[in-house]
Amino acid sequence: MKVAVMTDSTAYIPADVREKHGIHMVPLSVVFEDESFREELDITTEGFYQKMKESKNLPKTSQPSVGDVAKKFEELSKEYDAVISVHLSSGISGTYQAVVSAGEMVEDIEVHPYDSEISCMAQGFYALEAAELAKAGKTPEEIIKRLDEMKRSVRAYFMVDDLTNLQRGGRLSSTQAMVGGLLQIKPVLHFVDKVIVPFEKIRTRKKAINRIMGLLEEEAAKGHDLRVVFIHGNDKDSAAELEKEFLEKYPDMDTSISYFGPVIGTHVGQGALGVCWHVK
Repeated sequence: MKVAVMTDSTAYIPADVREKHGIHMVPLSVVFEDESFREELDITTEGFYQKMKESKNLPKTSQPSVGDVAKKFEELSKEYDAVISVHLSSGISGTYQAVVSAGEMVEDIEVHPYDSEISCMAQGFYALEAAELAKAGKTPEEIIKRLDEMKRSVRAYFMVDDLTNLQRGGRLSSTQAMVGGLLQIKPVLHFVDKVIVPFEKIRTRKKAINRIMGLLEEEAAKGHDLRVVFIHGNDKDSAAELEKEFLEKYPDMDTSISYFGPVIGTHVGQGALGVCWHVK
């Protein structure tokens, strides 16, 4: 059985890496006023942050249509028997459900939608793992079993400079955002049951980042072989500094730097920083 792997643009896997691993992608979009831009195809991450700075209103985000996803599956059916389709958390986007619906519309390919229950490069980890397993000839069932095993060790923590965008976009409750704003705190956030919730309320950006790095180092100190990614919202220097500090203590760890692209950047804003890892 020939198995394809697909994800959406919010995994933020660079195009050359997707091509190398044979990963297919459907884009989500950001909408400024009445103008829609497909992530990666119509707008770059740098262009997005510049546009957001100049825009009076917060852009909106939109998922791919069921029809567009079904069309992609039909294209894949010409070459593949099945597809593992890995997507951002169903708790913050309707993309996963759109993929489920599209999968029911196509007949010539087995569709296995996979809810990563997370986003960004943490989601990308699942797609990359699935691609390696598909290349090794594993069945869809074997691949999903491995992704479920990974899920038990995936951790992601992040902080944002301003909770307003998350609250206005409906990704964080008004009460949590209001409390954060009033106390001028920089909460450490994470995903629980597919949605974003505060992990700890911390008063300063520096302390929030130190707390996240402390959580990572606690895990690394257990002797696990980790895959780690440092994620930034248009602030690569800060992410690179965190990676450098971590590698000075754990030089053999597999690390990389990624970013919050347009769709997720709409909600977390410029200056957001996150760290994600899983046990290999």
